[in-house]
Amino acid sequence: MFPAPTSTVETVDSVMLYIVGISVVLLIGITATMIYFVFKYNRKKGHEPQDIHGSILLETIWIAIPTLLVLSMFYFGYEGFKEMRKDSKDAFVVKVVAKMWAWEFRYDNGKSTDTLYVPVNKPIRLEMQSLDVNHSLYIPSFRIKEDVVAGTKINKLTFTPERPGSYDIACAEFCGLKHSMMYTKIVVMPEQDFAAWYDVKKDSLEVQKAAVGN
Repeated sequence: MFPAPTSTVETVDSVMLYIVGISVVLLIGITATMIYFVFKYNRKKGHEPQDIHGSILLETIWIAIPTLLVLSMFYFGYEGFKEMRKDSKDAFVVKVVAKMWAWEFRYDNGKSTDTLYVPVNKPIRLEMQSLDVNHSLYIPSFRIKEDVVAGTKINKLTFTPERPGSYDIACAEFCGLKHSMMYTKIVVMPEQDFAAWYDVKKDSLEVQKAAVGN
């Protein structure tokens, strides 16, 4: 099995398998019980119906068990959600601007691209804002998604890529006619390669500023 590109993948997949497992067990149990009752309590001649009074114990059980199951699902899901909200002090910040129908990624050195470039094994914090309507940044391979809300609100998303490679970025919120075409990539690079890529623009900006000054 290939290593996951982020720790979020294992967390989300584990929660999903947990929920699906519980659902399958309940489905089989309820279906088997219904079939059993169909044969056991089918209408027969000479059978006198009897009133069945409620059972406090039984009602407590079928309220307590589903409640505990739902709370456990919430707990494991929230543990994964907290990872995306961690505000690491050494996180590499990229400003994300969403607009119909494209993504723009802005770096502190002035660089702006339509593809998200990030270093591997470095906490990344995306600060996202929309220029028009609501969008949603979704990286399927990382199992992360965050709404990008129109207006002045800035939503943040934190993750740590752990495997170099190129991964799809999609918009997961219907945003108009070309919503289905609002795709781009996140490229996770080794730290040295990213540093070289990042510094190229920085040097070129300094040259441009010097030329303008002269």
